[in-house]
Amino acid sequence: MGFRASIPDYFPQPHHALPDARNDSMLIYLGKQLFHDPILSRDSSISCASCHSQYNAFAHSDHPLSHGINDRIGKRNAPALMNLAWLDEFMWDGGSFSLEAQTLAPLTTDHEMDNDPNIIVAKLQQHSKYPEYFSRAFGDTRITISRILRAIATFERTLISKNAKYDSVMQGIATFTEQESRGYALFKQHCNTCHTEPLFTNGSFANNGLPIDTVLNDVGRFAITHDSSDIRHFKVPTLRNLLYSFPYMHDGRFKRLRDVIKHYTQLIDFTDSFRDIPRPLLLNEREQTEILSFLYTLTDKTYIFNPEFSNYQAKK
Repeated sequence: MGFRASIPDYFPQPHHALPDARNDSMLIYLGKQLFHDPILSRDSSISCASCHSQYNAFAHSDHPLSHGINDRIGKRNAPALMNLAWLDEFMWDGGSFSLEAQTLAPLTTDHEMDNDPNIIVAKLQQHSKYPEYFSRAFGDTRITISRILRAIATFERTLISKNAKYDSVMQGIATFTEQESRGYALFKQHCNTCHTEPLFTNGSFANNGLPIDTVLNDVGRFAITHDSSDIRHFKVPTLRNLLYSFPYMHDGRFKRLRDVIKHYTQLIDFTDSFRDIPRPLLLNEREQTEILSFLYTLTDKTYIFNPEFSNYQAKK
């Protein structure tokens, strides 16, 4: 319960208030317990952490598409979670406009936790520990779905990644190697418009020319807005900790970072009139390696292995 929000001066101001260590410590703790507890799913078999594992940058590496209860398969890859207080829209299609609203979706979606809010509340009310946790967090033992969502969202806003080698360089306490420096220059030339530093996302949606998966037939943000300009547009993900957050893309189709680079240099679907990338990146093999070398500097092991994010205790 020792969260301290120390934000580097080269970070923009968060769009949403960060939790306060003095006033929100029990709310953070409650949210962490709920995030890791399978009690929230209909059959108590999976938790938020089942698809958002800390050791995968709060993503999931075992399979390209997320799995729910009874091994039901979704249609998208579980995205990595970090620096969420800087975002205003959530999920690959931006279907949620707050972190609290986003949290409700996996709890109730049939191919995820497939639960009913009233059943979740009843299970927690009957639990040996949660009434006390809610009392310490909110001042009384009343358990509601809005309090559950608030607690989980508060915990998720503590998931701040800011201690990669890149950050040390920005703070003047480390330097890039020559290869990393060349990769950084190439990144700023070719990638920074969408994957804008220091968060390495601009928070928008884009069609990066991926050939459509004809089985999933995922139209992306168009399903939310019904605006044809949003066809096959998906949230621009952060590149922080991408060494741990494989597989890549909204449907997890690429297992390796080199496959991602290959897409941008060779495999863009130029028959897709809705794409946002007009031409492939003209990068030779050496330059591709240099960009990868820079991307590795976005790995924040203090984030991946921070025990504050994972000391889950709540069991009957």
